[in-house]
Amino acid sequence: MHTEIGIRLGFFFGIFILIAVGEILAPRRILATPRGGRWSRNFALLALNPLSARLLFPVLPVTLALLASERQWGLLNNIDLPYWLEVAIGVIAMDFSIYLQHVLHHAVPALWRLHMVHHADLDFDVTTGLRFHPIEIVISMGIKLMTVAALGPPALAVLIFEVALNGTSMFNHSNMRIPAGVDRLLRLFVVTPDMHRVHHSVIIRETNSNYGFNLPWWDRLLGTYKSQPDKGHDGMTIGISQFRDPKQLTLPRLIILPLVGDPGAVPINRHLS
Repeated sequence: MHTEIGIRLGFFFGIFILIAVGEILAPRRILATPRGGRWSRNFALLALNPLSARLLFPVLPVTLALLASERQWGLLNNIDLPYWLEVAIGVIAMDFSIYLQHVLHHAVPALWRLHMVHHADLDFDVTTGLRFHPIEIVISMGIKLMTVAALGPPALAVLIFEVALNGTSMFNHSNMRIPAGVDRLLRLFVVTPDMHRVHHSVIIRETNSNYGFNLPWWDRLLGTYKSQPDKGHDGMTIGISQFRDPKQLTLPRLIILPLVGDPGAVPINRHLS
């Protein structure tokens, strides 16, 4: 347990610092709101999330994977495959579950209310990838645990997935400028900032695209891929149309936003608007 936490924290801080420096040296867009206030709110939400998840789920995914292996729970623990293939299947299958979970958060009204906290950010940078309502994190953890129990992936696969998910969430929400040619190559293998930024557009049909976090393949295979925003990355507006006043996006208001905020129409139901 302590080793897992150390690995995850080491990767988190290392990746965060690299991306934050990259945003300063080569920003993609000019930020519309002051960084200080946004970062403090986003980090406050981040600080709440591990606490809420650990209080409700003392058995976390890597630990559950070890338990599943001991007790032969899950599909992969009951078929004979090479270990490397089990690891690969585990990472890919868990990534697909996160894609489906993301789609659900745009399709189910109650889940969308929680997910609005993430989308209500008026800018798009490395801290946006850390900004989630604590209850959404609890639901996400529950889905991960169910996936691990049903699939039975090796603990190594779960650890790789968790580290990758955390790192790519910061990377694909970053405000780093990546040359267009490099971006085209990268998005064959990983979700890039320019790819995921489209998903944070106020235009509903763009919000309903590019749901992937780690792997970009699910959007292409399932018809939710959009290459570029209609107004271009410099001209697009980030956020949700009904939440444009920074004074209405303080930390206390973000916590109660799912209860009192105007959800608009559930985005996925306005795909053609």
